[in-house]
Amino acid sequence: MFKKLMLALVAVAFLAGIAQAKTITFAADATWPPMEMVDANKDIVGFCPELVRAMAKAGGFTADIKNTAWDGIFAGLASGKYDVIASSVSITDERKRAMDFSDPYFEVKQGVVVREGSGITGPEALKGKTIGAQIGTTGYFAAKKIAGATPKSYDEVGLAITDLNNGRLDAVICDDAVAADYALTNPNYAKTLTLGYLITPDSPEYLGFAVQKGDKEVLDALNKALAKVKASGEYDKIFAKWFGN
Repeated sequence: MFKKLMLALVAVAFLAGIAQAKTITFAADATWPPMEMVDANKDIVGFCPELVRAMAKAGGFTADIKNTAWDGIFAGLASGKYDVIASSVSITDERKRAMDFSDPYFEVKQGVVVREGSGITGPEALKGKTIGAQIGTTGYFAAKKIAGATPKSYDEVGLAITDLNNGRLDAVICDDAVAADYALTNPNYAKTLTLGYLITPDSPEYLGFAVQKGDKEVLDALNKALAKVKASGEYDKIFAKWFGN
């Protein structure tokens, strides 16, 4: 009888744990390789989705990652369509007024992608040129700051890269990891595009997970899970997989 009672209590505790396991919904604009992208099987993959899944395992929650267009991603968070934006969002003072951010999980610079042989190796060479960037990104903000250049916004950075490759743009600015992926490793562009230069920021630029202002429960869960993934060495393994050592 005692053994049956103990088994029953264990079963109840197990089922209660399942019931209490929280599902956190993440939005990602999966057009930003190798950070977030869709593979041949239509799965959302990349450095950030893999990090999120490792955090879910470490933090004891379920991660539901939804592919979400960038142009509405912040409005969707504000309206409660999902709990977190996990889409290479740079932590800026302006954004912090509208949403809260996790601890940083990645440092970036802005990379300038140009055509091979363009001779563009610094901002002075972009005077009178047209620069593409994804709208609402720090790459677009950087393009707007280059004296004498004309910024052009795109819904997806891949569309800007295509226009650059076809001669309709002179440069594209995006996060350095994305810039390197398109210019140096993507077989469609590796022979025609190159990384012109990196823009050194006035202060370090970090990526974080964005949550609704005041959502302490989700924010604490993210920070605790991220800390566990880093402490266990899993973060370093994921980083090495996508970017090398």
